[in-house]
Amino acid sequence: MRRASILIVALLLVAGATSAADALVGNWKTENGEASSITPCGSGYCITIKTGKYAGRKIGTFSEKDDSYRGQLTDPETNKIYSGTLKITGRSLRMQGCVMNVLCKSQTWTRL
Repeated sequence: MRRASILIVALLLVAGATSAADALVGNWKTENGEASSITPCGSGYCITIKTGKYAGRKIGTFSEKDDSYRGQLTDPETNKIYSGTLKITGRSLRMQGCVMNVLCKSQTWTRL
């Protein structure tokens, strides 16, 4: 009986970790109305613009850290790279990019 309980707890923990990662993966509507996708790549996740002027351009790479994601964001217009964070709340993705952790800009995307 004890082994069964331990197995059930282990399976629930794995399922919880999987669903948290699955919440990030998918298609998102950006603040300017374009679509971007977040997919697994390497040991983390990549953000690629799907529609509009910069369609096909990879603009971010992130890895999971606690209840958020950290990595790099690239401004597709200027090709400048910023340190960034992503955090999911419900069907929203809050994205923030910073220069030297002082000058920051953020956007909120919604799941498509």
